[in-house]
Amino acid sequence: MTKTAGVYGGALYDLAREEGKTEEILQQLHTVNDLFKEEPQFVYLLATPSLPKAERCGVLDTCLRDRIDLYLLNFLKILCENGTIGQLAGCLRAYKDRYNEDHGILEVRAVTAVPLNDRLRGQLRDRLSQVTGRTIELDCRVDPVCLGGVRLEMEGRQLDGTLRARFDAVRRQLQDVVL
Repeated sequence: MTKTAGVYGGALYDLAREEGKTEEILQQLHTVNDLFKEEPQFVYLLATPSLPKAERCGVLDTCLRDRIDLYLLNFLKILCENGTIGQLAGCLRAYKDRYNEDHGILEVRAVTAVPLNDRLRGQLRDRLSQVTGRTIELDCRVDPVCLGGVRLEMEGRQLDGTLRARFDAVRRQLQDVVL
């Protein structure tokens, strides 16, 4: 996330909090961000400097008015006018970080060799919630390279309890002994 995205996303969050619309705008931000991912030509159009800013903002107005909150629409117009519409994903990240902080939510990615069933997913979420004292938003991913166990990624840290990590540790120990 760029510094610009952090500032813009944080400012949008402050406004949404003042208006009591943090959850509504977060959901709409996700929807718009998904739309931009699915239609990169739309973002390209909005970022085209040869089109006057008023026309680019008019496109946003035509496509999104009455579909998203007016604050979010105006936010998108500001990004468009400033040539930073391509940083929407970073703005969303900054907004969500602030939202999570205010609501005691911790995003955790669990990486396993095979998919976790609902029971295991629930047990992991509950245990992490007990340990951290926060609500856990769990994102489960599969990576066969893990071989077994689980790797947890949260707040820029990684707790690696996979078989792959254990095998690598044993290999390093054996190399130290051999040398």
